[in-house]
Amino acid sequence: MASQFHLADLFEAVAATVPDRIAIESDSLRLTYAELDDRSDRLAAGLAAHGVGAGDTAGLYMANRAEYLEAFIALIKLGAVPFNVNYRYREEELCHLFANAGAAVIVHGAQFSPIVRAVRLRLPAIRLAVAVEDGSGGSDRLGGSDGSGADIAGSIAYDTLLQAAPAKGWARSEQDIVLTYTGGTTGMPKGVMWPHKAFLFACAGGAGYFNPLGPLDRPEGIAERVHQSHRLLLFPLAPLMHAAALWTTWSALLNGLTIVLDESPTFDAVAVWDKVARLGVNIVQIVGDAMAVPLRDALRAHPGRWNLAALVHLGSGGAVFSQHVKHDLQALLPSGVAILDGMGSSETGVSGAAQASSEGMMRLPGGDHQRVVIDGRFAQPGETGLVARSGHVPIGYFGDPESSAKVFQRIAGQVWAVSGDSARQDADGTIVVFGRGSTSINSGGEKIFPEEVEEALRAHPAILDAVVAGQPDTRWGERVVAIVASRPGTARPDQDTLRLFLADRLAGYKVPKALVWVDEVRRSPAGKQDYRWARAMAATA
Repeated sequence: MASQFHLADLFEAVAATVPDRIAIESDSLRLTYAELDDRSDRLAAGLAAHGVGAGDTAGLYMANRAEYLEAFIALIKLGAVPFNVNYRYREEELCHLFANAGAAVIVHGAQFSPIVRAVRLRLPAIRLAVAVEDGSGGSDRLGGSDGSGADIAGSIAYDTLLQAAPAKGWARSEQDIVLTYTGGTTGMPKGVMWPHKAFLFACAGGAGYFNPLGPLDRPEGIAERVHQSHRLLLFPLAPLMHAAALWTTWSALLNGLTIVLDESPTFDAVAVWDKVARLGVNIVQIVGDAMAVPLRDALRAHPGRWNLAALVHLGSGGAVFSQHVKHDLQALLPSGVAILDGMGSSETGVSGAAQASSEGMMRLPGGDHQRVVIDGRFAQPGETGLVARSGHVPIGYFGDPESSAKVFQRIAGQVWAVSGDSARQDADGTIVVFGRGSTSINSGGEKIFPEEVEEALRAHPAILDAVVAGQPDTRWGERVVAIVASRPGTARPDQDTLRLFLADRLAGYKVPKALVWVDEVRRSPAGKQDYRWARAMAATA
């Protein structure tokens, strides 16, 4: 029985309550809750035998697979600190990340063995690397002739650690930390320190998202909630190294749901719908238009191919989910499927379900724990500032007190996590969100949010994807430049044609003054725009 709001305690209580329920349905592993708990105990014991313990930071450097969640659970059982690693990073980026995190351990896919070796030569403080067989051919390198399980990168084979006898009883505290690294789309990534209790309530809904009883009020109530939870299959399509995917997954695990994982190296919308139909998936979780658009296009291209009667919910978080794409999906999916758009950030947790707005990106609920903040004070109705949250919040950025003081501010006697999302506080208490302030474009004193322009561009039938950035301009300070990719088989619209199309959707000063056509808009593995790349491309316009 869980006695504290610690993710490992709560997970163990769930596993003891529904041991035979399927926890993970992946391409290579199908595990019940009892099996997932046992394998995590074995892995924890194996890690402990190699000196891993409380407070050690451990990077999870792999694509989606059951071992990602196993390793996460094993580490928090030990009181260690797991953190997410973007598997698209190159050596320099990885060295920055691991050095910033003070990484003691890396659990990595075998395909990344060569780069792990290079990184470890530069960062001797990394004491242990563990290689997970991932179907990449790494099996030829796993399991040395001496039986040690070492591979050519100096890593221990994951399966070797699983041979340890299961163990429990490591000291834990609900103030143990989960480290969530930001995406680094506009600057170098920073590690957000989430205490387990704050993570549970701010990021995982207090185990109440999928439960008629609502959020936990005491840790001992987790077993009762699992008995009352709906028997659902959740399919997170984003990489688990993306906060939105991991948060949703933990919300599901703490309700005894089944997590469906796709181990494919690329996003294939047709294969996704095949799996949804075959397994009877109930909830699909995506990250914005980068996933929603190909899913919509696949449904259009293959009418009647899939029986999606089991689907009840398609949710998005972490990136712009355009209103016209939502409408298209609503018409293509079975009636009754709820399509919801949530918002949050690595620093604030989940901000809530978004409502459509005639201005800006979306409208969010306000309240005692969600306000708009301006320069260390609360905004008055009609004022524009940044979305902020209080209550269950992080304790700062890892190893960065200067940035922590700027983002985690004490206002009116409480600590408020101030996001980078520009918003207006309205008189009715709601909040109109305009976009990420750090990416906004200042043209002649007017602030332009790329997300709004990008959504309007993607509504054009010939445009597959778009990202917007500013280019220095001697008269206006900056001018709007769109980096766009066209749909295969369509003619690219010229500047005048596109300007006419956008005239009914955007004010004139927001319409791009130049276009850069590319074969593909660069995004993160989770589908977020890469604004550093976009600014570099805009400079060439």
